[in-house]
Parts: sequence; C-alpha cells; structure tokens
Amino acid sequence: MSLFFGIVLLYLALLMGISIVKSRSVKGQEDFMVAGRSVPTYKLVGTLLCTWIGSGSLLAGAGLATQVGLSELWMAAGAWVGIVVVFFLAGKVRRIAQYTVPDILELRYNKWARILGTITIVIAYTTIVGYQFRGGGFVLNLVADIPEWQGVILTAIFIITFTAFAGMLSIVAVDIINGTIITLAIIGALPLVFSSLGGTEFISANIDPSFFTVMGGHDWIWVMGVFFPTFLLLLGESNMYQKFFSAKNERSARTAVIWWVIGTIVIETAIASLAILAFTHFNNPLVGPEVFLAADEAERIILHTARYGTEVGIPVIGGLLLICAAVAIITSTGNSFLLAPSTNLTRDIYQRFINPEASERKVVFFQRLMVLILGIMAYLLLTQFRTILDMAFTAYTMVGAGLTPALLAAFLWKRVTVAGGVASIATGMGITFVITLINSFLTEPLVPANYIILPAAGASILVLIVVSLSTKRDGQEKWGRFYPN
Repeated sequence: MSLFFGIVLLYLALLMGISIVKSRSVKGQEDFMVAGRSVPTYKLVGTLLCTWIGSGSLLAGAGLATQVGLSELWMAAGAWVGIVVVFFLAGKVRRIAQYTVPDILELRYNKWARILGTITIVIAYTTIVGYQFRGGGFVLNLVADIPEWQGVILTAIFIITFTAFAGMLSIVAVDIINGTIITLAIIGALPLVFSSLGGTEFISANIDPSFFTVMGGHDWIWVMGVFFPTFLLLLGESNMYQKFFSAKNERSARTAVIWWVIGTIVIETAIASLAILAFTHFNNPLVGPEVFLAADEAERIILHTARYGTEVGIPVIGGLLLICAAVAIITSTGNSFLLAPSTNLTRDIYQRFINPEASERKVVFFQRLMVLILGIMAYLLLTQFRTILDMAFTAYTMVGAGLTPALLAAFLWKRVTVAGGVASIATGMGITFVITLINSFLTEPLVPANYIILPAAGASILVLIVVSLSTKRDGQEKWGRFYPN
C-alpha cells in the first residue's frame, strides 16, 4: 500500500468517525437538517467555504485555467460577486428561519413553486454530487492504481454513508477541519511550485502572455457565459440558504459571509495559478512518460501535482497535505450537495404532501433513504456528460436560471406575483433541460454548456417581469414576512 493511499484511508476514517459520533446527537429533523440552528460563525465560515470549493474548482476550474489562463477566474468571480450580494440577504434569510429554499418559494408564491423548485434542486444537485464521485475516482486511481470506475463506486459509498449518519451536524463538524486543510495545502503549494520552476523567468519563457490578461483573448460573450452560471447559482444555492438557517443568529450569518468571500477569492486564485504553472511543467514531454500529463487529462492537474509534487518542489509531506485537501474538497462538497436535495424531498414533498403528521423519527428515516436513492441517481448521471466542466455548467445553469430569479424577486421586488414566480421557475428549468437533452444526442452541442445560461436565464427573467406586470398584485399576506418594516 502506497503512503498516499494510506493517508487517504486515514483521513477518510477520521471523517467517518466524527460522523458516527455526531449521529448520536441527532434528536430530530432540526438537528439533521439545520444542525439545531446553533452553528457559530467560525464553523459557518468553514462549511460555506468547503461547500463552494468543490470539484468544480479543483477539477473543472483548474482544467479550464490550463486552457485559458487567469481569465478562468471570471468563472470564479461570478461566485465572488454573488457572495457580496448575499451579504445583504443573509440576515433576512436567517430571520425567516425556514429549512429549505422551496420553503421560501411556497411562502412567497405557492405549492407549485415549491414542487418545481424541488425538482430543479434535485436534478442540479445530483449532477454536482455525480462529479464529486468522479473526482474521488480520479484520486483513488492516482494514489492506489484502483480502476477509475471502481474508485467512483467506492467514493459514492463513502459520501452516501457519511451523509446518512448525521446530516448537517456531521457536515458542520468536519468542515472546519476540511477548510483548514484546504487553505494550508493550496496556499502553501503555490509559492513552492513558483520558486522551484524558476519564478518569473519560467513564466516569461514558457507561458503564453495572454494567460495573464483580463480577457485571455476571449470576447465578452465568453466572459458572460462563464461568469453568470456561478453568479446565479450562488444566489440561488440551496446549501447556502440551508446553512444560513443553521446559524445561531443573524449576526453570525452576516459575519460568516465576509470571511467566506475573502477565503473563496484567495483559494480559487491560488488553484488557478497552481494549475497553470504545474500543467506547463507536466505537459512537457521532456519530463518523462511516467509523470507526463496530456491535455485531455488537464482536469486532473492539481491531483497530479499532489502525487508527483517532488518534481515541482513540493516535499512529500506537502503532497500528502494536498491529497488530503483534494479528499476534503470532494467529500465535503459531495456531502453538502447530497444533503440539500434529500432535505428538499423530505421537507417539501414527504412532509408537505404525503405525510404531514410524520413523527421526527420517520422524517429522519425518510431523509436517510432519500440520501441513498439520490446517491444512486448521481452515479447514473455520470454517463450523460463529456467532462466535469460540462456537468458543472449544466448544474449551475439549472439552479441559476430555474431558481435564482424567482428567489431573489421574493426578497427584492414586492411587485413580483405568484404567477410570475412560478412561470419563471418553469421557464428557466425547462429551457436548461431541453437544451441539455438535445446536446446529449449531438456530436457537437447545439449550445455549448457554458452558454446555456444566456438563453435560459434571459428567458426566466423576462417571463418573471412580463407575467408579474400582467397579473394582479399579491396581497400583504404573500410578501409581508419578506418586508417586515
């Protein structure tokens, strides 16, 4: 057994041990879904950071950076700007104190908004969980030479089991550890690689100067295509709202957002920079066939750098830390994005329509069952996409176009109506689904994954405005809790 594989097993055992211990504290749905609404600021920062920095950043974002340079950060910047907007909503979201985003949608609109919102989240989040499974397969293939498909299955089993034990209580408990590991590993690796490769001389001699320009040689259409999926996803991100509901008070929620945006900017910039430097080295045939990384495997560059870190100045202990960071990123994001849709199906379908009088014990059992079923769905979705980047953009667009316009309107626009909100959700979700389905049957996509957000979100917003202005204003019983003053 290799040293790297042994460290991965030890780290996973630590995380699972914490989850098992925390499972003893679950007394009912409030503990399982929102950690008893008692999460302090520092834990909230850790879990928000770990949820957002997932395989979308570690694999898809890093892979894109190797192709376009630092202009990849337009994709990350969508989240940064979204987090700043969220700062002004966090207190209000916590004040409403629901369990899920569909709770908010029904509160402001009606039961159909809840149902459509739940469907949107389930499709999008199981897709996101799916590429966490694939990321885990990459890791196990790299450190233990386990066939990738077997690594995907083993990762799926771990994430499903971990999430089912203690829900939000376990996720919040381990994410403060995960967040620390991620920050130390990524930020520590970058200066080591930069210095080892030769610093600015290496960059000027080997890297295209356009990699360090604002646009990277692209036009504004491309920029909007990569910026808006993450921006709109962040604003409608069900995990984020569920974690705000977990905060002990409004002040904790708002303070956590400030540190969250700082941490996200630093870590995602470091990941992109590390990917560019390391790929320039490992993509050179002169390094030798055993460590060479081909262009079509660029999404693995951070993992590859961890495994062969001594080639670029990272000591073995630094490589081990970086592998643990990768495991932390994949598992923490997988756990959170599996918990959120299971909460939606439990709260928004089972409790709301099937068994409103269900006991606390039945609710927790049903949610654990949903964790298992959704985990299997996430595994099956892996076969429907060409790359992790395509999966990420599709999932981001599903939420960003389907949920975000109606959700933001609930907080920011009194004139939005029930009909406008429901029509907006259906339009954004429907257009994203139809284009993705058509793309799956074509050799060349009808609309590339990173551009689907433009027609889908544009139509969703247009329908929201037109239908709302064309229908009768809602009464205060609909918007009163969103504008208490």
